[in-house]
Amino acid sequence: MKKNLERLVNGLWKENPTFVLMLGMCPTLAVTTSAINGIGMGLSTTVVLVLSNMMISALRNIIPDRVRMPAFIVVVASFVTMVQFLMQGFVPSLYSSLGIYIPLIVVNCIILGRAESYASKNPVIPSMFDGIGMGLGFTVGLTFIGVVREILGNGSAFDVPIKALNDYHITLFGLAPGAFIVLGFLVAVMNVVRRKMEAIGKPLPAVQGCLAGDCGGCTLSSACTGKSLVHPKTEEIPVNPKDVAKPVPDTNIDVKQTANTKNTEDVEKSGSDSSYADDDIQGKGDDK
Repeated sequence: MKKNLERLVNGLWKENPTFVLMLGMCPTLAVTTSAINGIGMGLSTTVVLVLSNMMISALRNIIPDRVRMPAFIVVVASFVTMVQFLMQGFVPSLYSSLGIYIPLIVVNCIILGRAESYASKNPVIPSMFDGIGMGLGFTVGLTFIGVVREILGNGSAFDVPIKALNDYHITLFGLAPGAFIVLGFLVAVMNVVRRKMEAIGKPLPAVQGCLAGDCGGCTLSSACTGKSLVHPKTEEIPVNPKDVAKPVPDTNIDVKQTANTKNTEDVEKSGSDSSYADDDIQGKGDDK
C-alpha cells in the first residue's frame, strides 16, 4: 500500500508531467484556453492512462518484445476511441472544444512513456496507481494553466464571469502566445519551489529527457532511438612533446628518384648507341 501511495504522490508532485517532466506539451498549450477544457482533457487522459496501464501490465508477459510499441499503441487507441465516443455522446460541447486533441491522446508521450517504463515491468495494481497519479498530475497542471489564462484573458473562472475583471482582461492570454507565457511563469514558480525544497533537504527530481540533455535519466530512454540534443564536451588530453613521434622519411621518394635517374641514363645510353650505329651504317655506305 505504501508503494501505491508513493506512485500517487510522485505523479502529483515529485514527477508532475507538466511542470517537472515537461511532457504532453502539445495539449497543454493548445486546449488550456479555459479551466473547463483543461479539466476535461486531463480527466480523459487520466482514464486512458489508467486503463491502458492496467491492460499492458496484465499482458506484459504475453506481448513479444519485438512488437511491444505497436501493441501498446493498439491498446491505447482502443481506449481512446471508447473515451471519444463517450464524450461525443454525453458532453458534446466539451468534445467540440477539445476537437482533434482527443484522438491525439493515442500518441501522448505521457501514456506511451508510462506504458514502456512502468506498466510493462510491474504488476497491475501498482500500474493502476501510477496511471492515476500521473493522470491527476497532468490534470492539475492543465487546470492551473487554464485558470490563469481564463482569468487574465477572459475575466472569468470556470466560465463564471468575474465582475472586477470585466474591463481589465488581456486578450493575448487567450491566444497561443499566452499559453507559452503562462507556462513559463508557472515553471519558474516550480523552480523556486524546487530550490526551497532543496534548501530544506527534500529535493525534487531534476527535469528529465531531451530538455536536460540526459537520455539516461529519461523515462522514454528504453523506447527512444534518438540521441541527446546536448553534445557532451570532450576533454582534450595534453600531449607530451617527448611522446610526439619524429617524422619518418619517405623512402618511396628515394626509390622513385633512383628509378627515374636510371631510366634517364638508359635513355641517354640507348640514344648514344643508336648514334654510333648510324655512323657505322653511313661509313659502310661511303666505302662502297
